[in-house]
Amino acid sequence: MPTRAAPHSPVTQALARNRLGVPAVTAFVLAAAAPLTVVAGSAGTGFAVTGFVGVPVVYLTVGVLLAVFSAGYVAMARHVRQAGGFYAYVTLGLGRVPGVGAALVTQLGYNCLQISLYGAFGAVAADLAATRGWYLPWWLCAAAGWILVAVLGLRSVRVNGRVLATLLLLELAVVVVFDIVMLAHPAAGGVTLTALSPARLADPAAVAILVGGLAGFVGYEATVVFAEEVRDPRRTVALATYLALGLIAGLYALSTWAMTVAAGPADVVAAARAHDADLFFVLAAPHLPAALVDLGRLLLLTSLFAALLAFHNMVARYAFSLAREGLLPAVLGRTGRLTGAPVYGSLLQSGLAPTALGTFAGAGLDPIRHVFFTGGVTGGLGVLVLMAATSFAVLGYFARDRRGEPAWRRVTAPAVAAVTLTAVLVVTVAGFGALLDLPGDSPLRWLLPAGYAVAAVAGAGWALILRATRPRVYAAIGLGPDSVTAVPATPSGVSRSSPVHA
Repeated sequence: MPTRAAPHSPVTQALARNRLGVPAVTAFVLAAAAPLTVVAGSAGTGFAVTGFVGVPVVYLTVGVLLAVFSAGYVAMARHVRQAGGFYAYVTLGLGRVPGVGAALVTQLGYNCLQISLYGAFGAVAADLAATRGWYLPWWLCAAAGWILVAVLGLRSVRVNGRVLATLLLLELAVVVVFDIVMLAHPAAGGVTLTALSPARLADPAAVAILVGGLAGFVGYEATVVFAEEVRDPRRTVALATYLALGLIAGLYALSTWAMTVAAGPADVVAAARAHDADLFFVLAAPHLPAALVDLGRLLLLTSLFAALLAFHNMVARYAFSLAREGLLPAVLGRTGRLTGAPVYGSLLQSGLAPTALGTFAGAGLDPIRHVFFTGGVTGGLGVLVLMAATSFAVLGYFARDRRGEPAWRRVTAPAVAAVTLTAVLVVTVAGFGALLDLPGDSPLRWLLPAGYAVAAVAGAGWALILRATRPRVYAAIGLGPDSVTAVPATPSGVSRSSPVHA
C-alpha cells in the first residue's frame, strides 16, 4: 500500500547535533552518579547498616552485571539515535503500548532522583554554612541550588558539559588522594585484601548491598539520552558508557577497600556506625592538612550540585523526546534557537522542583532521610524496572533484525541481564520496606513501588487511546528525529513503514 508523509508530523524538532564528544558525555553521566556522594555518604552507611565488610567486592560485582547489561544496550544504541533513551528502546523492542508505559515510568523515576538530590544539597549546604556561623534552613540552601540549576539548564549542552567536567575532575582528584592516603596508612595488620574476597558474596547481607550498590550506579545508563547531540553516535555512546561504568566501579571498589584498610577489616563496621556518612573524611583526616579535608567536604556539595545539573538535563531531554512525538504538550518539544537545548522541557523541570520542595519543607520532613534517601531509593527502583524492561526490549529488537551484531550482544548478554535484573527487581520490591527502614505496617513499603505500576498502566492506556483517536500521533511513537511519520493513504492512518510494532 502506498504511503505518504503525514502533515503536521509531531516529529518536528531535533536537539543540537555534533555538540558532544566522549569526555563531555562521560562527564554528564559520572556527575549524575555523584561518585563522591556515594563514596563519602552511601558507602559508609552501607557498612554501618548491614555490618557487611565485603562492600568493595559487591561494587565490582555490580559493575560486571551492568557490563553484561550494557553489551546489548550499547549494541542497540548503535542503531538508534534519539534522546528517548529507555522509552525509545522499549518502544522499538516491545511495541508502542509498553513503550508509552515505560515513558511515564521514566518520567516518574528520574524526577524522583533529581528532586531527591535537593534534599541532600540543602542539608549539606546548611551544615557548611553553620560552620561559618550562618544558620540557614535547608530549604533555603536548596532554593539557591535550584536557581543555579534552572539557569544553567537553559544554556547550551556544551556549557553544561564544561561545568560538569570541571567539578567532576576536582571531585575525582580528591577521592583518589584520600584513597591513596588511607592505603598508605593501614590499620594494625597492614594492607589486606579481605574485603575484596569473592567468598564474601555468599553472605546473605551481600544481597542488601547489591541492591544499594545498583542505586550507586544510576546515571551511567543515560549516555544514550545524549545520542542526538554527539559527534559520532556509533562510537561516542559506546565508549562513554563503558568508560563511565569502568570508572564508577573501579572508584567505588577502590575507595571502600581503602576504608577497610585504614580502619581494619575487623573494625570498619564499628567505625562506620560511629561516624556514618563522615567515615571517609574521618579516616583520612589525621594524615592530611585540615584545609584539604575541608575542601573534600565542600566538593561533596559540588558533587551533589553536579548530579542535580546532570539529572536536570536528562529529565528535560526525556520530556522533549516525548513531546515532539505528541505524548506530552507540543511546547515541550521545542528547542532554543541559539543553544539547541530543550528549553521548555528544562523550564518544566525547574517548575516541578520548587513545588515538591515546598511541600516537603511545609510538612517538616527531614531533608536526608525523607527527601534524599527515600526519594533516591524510590527513583533507583524505577531505573531498575526500566533496565529490566530494556533488556527484554533488546532481545525483541534484534529478533526482528540482527543488524550485523554478534550473538553475544543480540541474545546472550541481554538474556542474562533480563533474568538477573528481574530477579534483583523482585528481591528489591519484596524487601523495599526494609531497604527504606520503614515500620513493618507502613503502607509506603507497597505504595511507593506501586506508583510505577500505576504509571506503566496509565501510559499503556494513553497509548491505546491514541491508537483509537489519533492514529497519526500513535504512528510516530518511537520514531525520533530522523524519521518521517509515514501513514497509508487510507482512513486508518496506521503506518506500515514504521520500525516499531503495535
